[in-house]
Amino acid sequence: MTENFQFNLKATDGGTRLGEITMPRGVIRTPAFMPVGTVGTVKAMYLDQVRDTGADIILGNTYHLMLRPGAERVARLGGLHNLIRWEHPILTDSGGFQVMSLSGLRKLDEKGVTFKSHVDGSLHHMSPERSIEIQGLLGSDIQMQLDECVALPAEPKEIERAMELSLRWAERCRVAFGDQPGKAMFGIVQGGDQPDLRIRSAEGLKQLDLKGYAVGGLAVGEPQDVMLKMLETTLPVLPHEKPRYLMGVGTPDDILKSVARGIDMFDCVMPTRSGRHGLAFTRRGKVNIRNARHAEDLRPLDEESSCPAARDYSRAYLHHLVRSDEALGGMLLSWNNLHYYQDLMKGIRQAIAEGRFADFYAETQEAWARGDIDPI
Repeated sequence: MTENFQFNLKATDGGTRLGEITMPRGVIRTPAFMPVGTVGTVKAMYLDQVRDTGADIILGNTYHLMLRPGAERVARLGGLHNLIRWEHPILTDSGGFQVMSLSGLRKLDEKGVTFKSHVDGSLHHMSPERSIEIQGLLGSDIQMQLDECVALPAEPKEIERAMELSLRWAERCRVAFGDQPGKAMFGIVQGGDQPDLRIRSAEGLKQLDLKGYAVGGLAVGEPQDVMLKMLETTLPVLPHEKPRYLMGVGTPDDILKSVARGIDMFDCVMPTRSGRHGLAFTRRGKVNIRNARHAEDLRPLDEESSCPAARDYSRAYLHHLVRSDEALGGMLLSWNNLHYYQDLMKGIRQAIAEGRFADFYAETQEAWARGDIDPI
């Protein structure tokens, strides 16, 4: 395994990109979906199960981990990889989104953001330098710049102010990160739903010559067509030879359409959160296992799946578990969903390698449109 961070673009098919990120802790096959392990756990999953679904990398959250158990404590315990028993790459987000969305009290200025913990009300200060320091204490392999994420819709002047601040913070994060062989810091393109601001942000970040670039501030309430338009505006500005990460996205349909436009990396809580609430993702589309139609259906979610949760348990049993609020229901559906997401990414990668992504796209959309099997 290489001691440096390397991105190898192996093939393209239309706008899609097939690649590999190589790091000391392993290879990340792209396009990649990163399961979200917010507080050091992918909810309702064992991490060996997560690995077995096909995940090469998981995501941890700087905001939550700095509050519990604390970055310094994690460092004393040997780092996040050692603590959670995950030997493969970890990406940590900067904590900026959670500071803006979760903290009941916050004060933002050029230095950073002072906020009140949603856990116990204690006050904390997060600067660009402190965000990078925390991510270093956690020991993450890919670290994100601190940024300000503005919820949409918003006034263009407010979006511009936050974008410019995020650019200045990106430079401070780059300096704080320094040179860390085998690790990487990514910048985050902001600019809301304003194409000119997205371009300015991307051009400014490109000047910093970072290892990778994320597109942030999307999937925050805007329609899908706005998100896709911002990708079409932004991605041509970013370096072709660097990985591109769309933060917090999304549904299988979002992923398919974003891959078509050139995105390499995704993360989202949707597969596990949906699983805990009784919603399954399958090759036939979404299945709400709470519905009464499943109560006496002994067929599995998908008899062709290689995931035991989808193949070996009846819909009747899954329905019973979910309606009874049994933890096992959420565990099995989260397992199914993460497995489906990773199967989707595997299919995408194979289709790009074979130069048939357009056919794969059409076949996948057609299967979703046909819908679930008929009720018994």
